[in-house]
Amino acid sequence: MTPDPTVVLRRATGPDAAQAADVWLRSFDAALPTVVRPRSDDDVRDYFREVVVPLRETWVAEALGAVVGVMVLNGELLSQLYLDPDWRGRGIGDRFVGLAKERSPQGLTLWTFQVNEPAHRFYERHGFVAVEHTDGSGNEEREPDVRYVWRP
Repeated sequence: MTPDPTVVLRRATGPDAAQAADVWLRSFDAALPTVVRPRSDDDVRDYFREVVVPLRETWVAEALGAVVGVMVLNGELLSQLYLDPDWRGRGIGDRFVGLAKERSPQGLTLWTFQVNEPAHRFYERHGFVAVEHTDGSGNEEREPDVRYVWRP
């Protein structure tokens, strides 16, 4: 797939926090309708404004002046990768994973919910391997999850 030249990946800045949180909320709701979120929309927005954007390595995909994707790295942990539902299937996630591999060439790890089969296929296509399945007792949502690892 040829990357869309109108989509730019860049480091997030303070003013991006609200749009990045809204992308997260729309994406989570669309991709994970059966997963109960333990935090309100306002709590998610506060977290992006106070923690994610200022304290994490946060990247956004911007198109037509709007944030359409968000990725958060914390060392080897790819802790967030969410796309606006209307922007899925355009290669943005592929670009984010490529960037994550550049930023962490020694390897990456991530968690995704077991019910998120499209995410499993996506990460496996990018060379990630499932190495652990849990009952969800270790996450806020109490939802069974899977840990994936990528090593070069």
